[in-house]
Amino acid sequence: MSIGATAVGIKTKEGVVLAAEKRVSYGFYTLSTAGKKVFIVNDRLAIASAGIIADMQTLAKILKVNAKAYELEMKRKPSVHAMAKLLSVVMFSRRFMPFFAEVLVGGIDDEGPHLIVMDPLGSLIEDNYAALGTGAKLAIAIIDASYKSDMSLQDAKKLAVQALKAALERDPVSGGGIDLVVIDKNGAREEEVKLQVLI
Repeated sequence: MSIGATAVGIKTKEGVVLAAEKRVSYGFYTLSTAGKKVFIVNDRLAIASAGIIADMQTLAKILKVNAKAYELEMKRKPSVHAMAKLLSVVMFSRRFMPFFAEVLVGGIDDEGPHLIVMDPLGSLIEDNYAALGTGAKLAIAIIDASYKSDMSLQDAKKLAVQALKAALERDPVSGGGIDLVVIDKNGAREEEVKLQVLI
């Protein structure tokens, strides 16, 4: 199932890179070129989505609230798998009226970096890299050709941007720019990638 937009995630030994383009479209009509599809949950966890913007925002809020509640009650941050499993249960509980969003959950915990891919029904697959949305075929081709398990986080950032640029050039419902989040031992930080030509 392909959903409008393009999001990518790449895991390295140092951390995880999540990125998504910014166009919000309704069919082939562009509503905005400033949509946010990458969300920091806490300083060790973030998600990137493709789909309906309202559903992406709702899932991000649910995850943020529950991550904070867990931290307050348990006096420690939840693991990446725990938060992905929670999101899986939330999405599966709505299987008859599902959230129209595919999600990448990325983060770092005591076990190291993780990248988990989720479909709209909450299926969980952990992988080294992934692409979601209507531009996924274009983006994954770029990542497939260049990904190395020992690549640096900086190289992963460049590869994520390169993959999204390929989608921006060819996918009519992807565009507007790129948002990027890097999660490593120093925390989660958000970066906006400036493109020379906005598509």
